[in-house]
Amino acid sequence: MILTGALSLSFLCFGAGLLVTLWRIITGPTQADRILALDTMVINVIALVLLYGMWHGNAVFFEAALLIALVGFVSTVAYCRFILRGDIIE
Repeated sequence: MILTGALSLSFLCFGAGLLVTLWRIITGPTQADRILALDTMVINVIALVLLYGMWHGNAVFFEAALLIALVGFVSTVAYCRFILRGDIIE
């Protein structure tokens, strides 16, 4: 009962954080703000996937969260390199 309430509140908080970071991506004044918001959005998605895995008691979601983290890291680095140099692969 308490765990269900805590998970529900966590879903609500991370969902609200996801919406706020989406707003920052849309209205970010600089490219750096958009990159940071994208990275924060990836972290919020990872948290939501982990919470969903805890909700259903399935360990596959933890592996999916790890894959999302790896893809998010690589995409953030690639986007930063593109902004700084104009080219991703040298």
